[in-house]
Amino acid sequence: MNQHETTTPAADAAPDQAVPTAVSGNRIASLDFIRGIAVMGILAANIVSFGQPFAAYMYPDAFLTGHSAAEESMWIAQFVLIDGKMRGLFTLLFGAGLYLFMERAWARGEGRLLQARRLFWLLLFGLVHFYLIWRGDILIFYAVFGFIALACIRWAAKTQLVVGLVGYALGILLVGSFALSPYLIAETSFGDQPDFSETREQFAADKASTLAAGETEYRIITEGSYLEYVQYNLTEHAADPLFGLFLFAFESIPLMLIGMALYRWGFFSGGLDSRKMLRWGIAGIVLGSLFTLLVALWVKGTGFSYWSTLAAFMSVSLLPRLPVVLGLAAVLAVIGQGASGWLAERISAAGRAAFTNYLGTSIVMLVLFHGWGVGLYGALGRTELYLVTLAAWALMLTWSKPWLERFRFGPLEWLWRCLTYLRCSLSDDEGVDSENDSH
Repeated sequence: MNQHETTTPAADAAPDQAVPTAVSGNRIASLDFIRGIAVMGILAANIVSFGQPFAAYMYPDAFLTGHSAAEESMWIAQFVLIDGKMRGLFTLLFGAGLYLFMERAWARGEGRLLQARRLFWLLLFGLVHFYLIWRGDILIFYAVFGFIALACIRWAAKTQLVVGLVGYALGILLVGSFALSPYLIAETSFGDQPDFSETREQFAADKASTLAAGETEYRIITEGSYLEYVQYNLTEHAADPLFGLFLFAFESIPLMLIGMALYRWGFFSGGLDSRKMLRWGIAGIVLGSLFTLLVALWVKGTGFSYWSTLAAFMSVSLLPRLPVVLGLAAVLAVIGQGASGWLAERISAAGRAAFTNYLGTSIVMLVLFHGWGVGLYGALGRTELYLVTLAAWALMLTWSKPWLERFRFGPLEWLWRCLTYLRCSLSDDEGVDSENDSH
């Protein structure tokens, strides 16, 4: 099976086909490299939710170990540099991968049914991940939104880009206002109006309920069995993915469409001027990060209050996040095209096995933190959790390259591929680019 390929445009493409845009021959190195950076970075974002209650991801006072002044600075650094950005990179790449997969499928006479089957299996992987391993799953959303993006795959690249940008802007207005209003009512003088008294009380009750749920989960994870943990997820959090669909739709679907358009224009394969990409990419990173830093300092000024931290993550940071995500993608795409050496090769290998690394990390953390395993849940502060992240990064970089030197796919990439094609083979002439069997 050849890797990431492009064929000559076909004027007589079938009605369900789009004109291929990739170039036949080699993998697009930048996609592997960016995906490797993203899968490592997303662990740095998620590590708090692995080792502490979910509320601690945004709200430092939810840490069971306390949160020092130095760790508040770490919160700011993570908020500015990592939170939302790694997920954004993943989502851009997922959109690019959707189009790449269909490009190769069309070249083989396949239609969108193959991609739909692939997304169906991704949804099942996500459900298993969410209910049986860890509730921070993103695969469910990628699968569901992937079906929507698949319906748009034959749009012109310019249309995909414009709709993506407009959709993201609508998300800022809809989701952003939804997430900002609790802060305004619960923690500012705006909520002192008599009309908001009941709403303010409800928000206070919601906060107390969330923190109490963290204490309940602590007891289940540290003292209960694995089956009790699964039962808790299936009963108390059964509907959580539905709410998540609302929260992430106006981020994920637009970024998928943007990723498709960028891929088709050669953004990831050297088809655009690299100097301009670097210049605009760095500008997006710097300007977006500076704005995000101002948001973080505002949160610090509130004393890292509950509703201000939620507003920062889910509302105020949405606008500056986009230029940072696109800027990172541009800079990493340029770097990744020529990246070589020991570290770059291992990062790219981790990206080729991103699906295995993403789910495998969750399994490792399940064993590391649960009471029936090593039992570190609630025992490590932010500093120690970052050390766990470094160890996990080392594990990713250690195993991925030797494995891929011997086998063509990561273990879960291979399984996903087998389920997609309803057969298992390692031959080079069967199926679509293995690039797309990555997360």
